[in-house]
Amino acid sequence: MQDIKSLTLDELKKEMELLGEKPFRAGQMYQWMHVKLARSFDEMTNLSLALREKCREYFEYTALKMVRMQESAIDGTRKYLFELGDGKLIESVWMRYRHGNSVCISSQAGCRMGCSFCASTLGGLERSLKPSEMLDQIYAITLLTGERVSNVVVMGMGEPLDNYDNLLKFIKLVTDENGLHIGQRSITVSTCGLADEMKRLADEKLQITLALSLHAADDEKRREMMPVANRYSIPELIEACAYYFEKTGRRITFEYSLVKGVNDSAGDAERLSALIGNLNCHVNLIPVNPVVERKYVQPNVQKITDFKNKLEKNGINVTIRREMGRDIDGACGQLRRRQKQ
Repeated sequence: MQDIKSLTLDELKKEMELLGEKPFRAGQMYQWMHVKLARSFDEMTNLSLALREKCREYFEYTALKMVRMQESAIDGTRKYLFELGDGKLIESVWMRYRHGNSVCISSQAGCRMGCSFCASTLGGLERSLKPSEMLDQIYAITLLTGERVSNVVVMGMGEPLDNYDNLLKFIKLVTDENGLHIGQRSITVSTCGLADEMKRLADEKLQITLALSLHAADDEKRREMMPVANRYSIPELIEACAYYFEKTGRRITFEYSLVKGVNDSAGDAERLSALIGNLNCHVNLIPVNPVVERKYVQPNVQKITDFKNKLEKNGINVTIRREMGRDIDGACGQLRRRQKQ
């Protein structure tokens, strides 16, 4: 069956014509799905019962089921565990900021990248998500909170660029003026460093923000933390970052998880400064989220501040990520893993 919520408006018009329906029906359905956020064909009350029955027969309709929600007593962050149509579980996080609400969505159920500080990868990759399943995390959370989402971060479970075609379709749908119409500049896509796909994404000339999970300034240390570093060296990644900026004019964000005794020394800060000093970039320092199955812990506040100050002294634009949802299994994959145990 065709996944109707993953279709563009033009694709949906063609499908309606194949069913012997007028093209304007597609516009009505598209609005029900992507503006009114209908959870089923049954809600589409300005469509005939016969058409709704036909749609049920020909199309699959994605509507995620909430399994569990945790709300932070500290900052109101909410972490959702959703069940997909085939029973697989994914996580999404809703965060309220002064500038608007952000949702961090998953792009895969599980992950095969094997990063040593991440809980998402502990059970391996189950499957990639369809565009509709990425979209519906935003739609479901919008309905559950009653508040509009203004920023989307594809930084939850999974490696987005390992699900490239579906990611691109998702971006097209979520930015469509006939749907939620979230601006491209309000979308961030995070990657652990698939350099070839980063260049491919650059060639799309989108205006999204690309965030690279770097976490170390030398290949040896990065290979210990991230198996993908055995496939792509740091010089290859830096080249891909420069190419992305050249093609899009969008500065790169470097995600750097600070791990006590691993990558938090003054020497690490100097090496990072030397590596990225010539790039138009921003560094997002992340005190690592403790994961029960992993040995990593975060440095103390002074160590984190010293690292930030060292980068700033070297002319690097840097912020320390505000910790959100620490009291509700904040790290990617933790809530899902607990549910499955």
